[in-house]
Amino acid sequence: MTTAIPEVLTVPEVMTALRMSRSKVYDLIRSKKLGTITEGRSRRIPVECLAAYIRTKMEENA
Repeated sequence: MTTAIPEVLTVPEVMTALRMSRSKVYDLIRSKKLGTITEGRSRRIPVECLAAYIRTKMEENA
């Protein structure tokens, strides 16, 4: 049985992936460093946006 990687993540999933606090993740969202989509009150982070954020941070630190 294979578990597919979701195309969108919740804030708690991003917190776990980045090992950051909830407030830090929301700071990244507010500052437009981490893209999101919303539907009603649900906020989701596309995997592509998370990957782009990580790529950007790696390039800055290179």
